[in-house]
Amino acid sequence: MNMLKGKIVWINGAGTGIGFAGAEALADAGAKVILSGRRADVIETAAKRVKGAVALPLDIAKEADVAAAHAKIEKDHGIVDILVNSAGGNLPKRKFDELNPESWRMMIDMNLNGAFFSARIVLPGMRKKKGGLIINIASIAGKRVSQVSGMAYTAAKHAMVAMSDAINQEECGNNIRACAICPGEVATRILDKRPIPPSAEERARMLQPEDLGRIIRFVAETPAHVSIQELLVVPTWNRSVLGGADLKGRL
Repeated sequence: MNMLKGKIVWINGAGTGIGFAGAEALADAGAKVILSGRRADVIETAAKRVKGAVALPLDIAKEADVAAAHAKIEKDHGIVDILVNSAGGNLPKRKFDELNPESWRMMIDMNLNGAFFSARIVLPGMRKKKGGLIINIASIAGKRVSQVSGMAYTAAKHAMVAMSDAINQEECGNNIRACAICPGEVATRILDKRPIPPSAEERARMLQPEDLGRIIRFVAETPAHVSIQELLVVPTWNRSVLGGADLKGRL
């Protein structure tokens, strides 16, 4: 049985990486997928590669952009059944003494505020429909503090996990669920922003975007009476335990 056929899915940060992999997986499962992201050319190219997808560029950090995009989705497609918050990023200068108010605000906007704006705006429709699912792509940094991720990214991802928990507590009576997926190292472009990027050989042994796409689909296809509230997923070859050239002195 195709549980996702006809479901309206909105994915932020869908142009590349985990968001794009999730879009492919959910579209293959029969969902109607709307792809959003800041770079219009990237989003439009991604949508052409995903079955039946629609491109809807926006700056996730701008509440007005999120509101306008959501209004268009409801007008053209109906109430959002599943929201996937996958937008995020990091900066090379991420130590506490390297951050300044501007870079702090950028990190919080990119990794937390956009997810909040999106979740907040879809919830009224989900309440009306008496059902819905919000999947927040957090990070192992949302569970564990380390210098590798940096303080601002870690703070934002901890808050995203807390937001997911709050949604589950406040909205379970409306049959609305939230899941915080907390992956360890995933071989995406965000690794290029590290002070010392991992090697190609190391990236090949990490989680891959397609792995997270399958996990997103698994969560989305879970029956409505089941709430998977949090998933911690790491590579079997776990560099945070084994160490790596770029991690020495930072674990």
